[in-house]
Amino acid sequence: MTATDRSIELINAAAQAAADRLAHDIIAYDVSDVLSITDAFLLASAPNDRQVKSIVDEIEERLQKELGVKPVRREGDRDARWILLDYVDIVIHVQHSEERVFYALERLWKDCPEIALPEDAVKTRGRAEEHAQLTGGMEGDQS
Repeated sequence: MTATDRSIELINAAAQAAADRLAHDIIAYDVSDVLSITDAFLLASAPNDRQVKSIVDEIEERLQKELGVKPVRREGDRDARWILLDYVDIVIHVQHSEERVFYALERLWKDCPEIALPEDAVKTRGRAEEHAQLTGGMEGDQS
């Protein structure tokens, strides 16, 4: 089984929205063969809590406006270190860069096929590392 065309459409719209809000290291996995509850995961990160919220808000707004969907569940708003948006067909994880490194969700899903994303999203790969080097590894919370 592979992710549905609708899931791919949602993933691509969400990835573009995240890229437009300067998310780092955007990647998507087709998890339909290993999970029965969803087709795909989208992972993205940001260097501070405020940006995590901004990315999530943009994804929600874009998916509502362009594709007419709202998440059935949104978790993690209070601390904004890791916000999860559950759209049933897809699940989106937007994490603070530190949480992204610590939890390393990519390790869990590395055997699942990657989903091709828009060019703007692909260009975000490695940006968290670049940001850390520019700031001397000090990514402190700026919210």
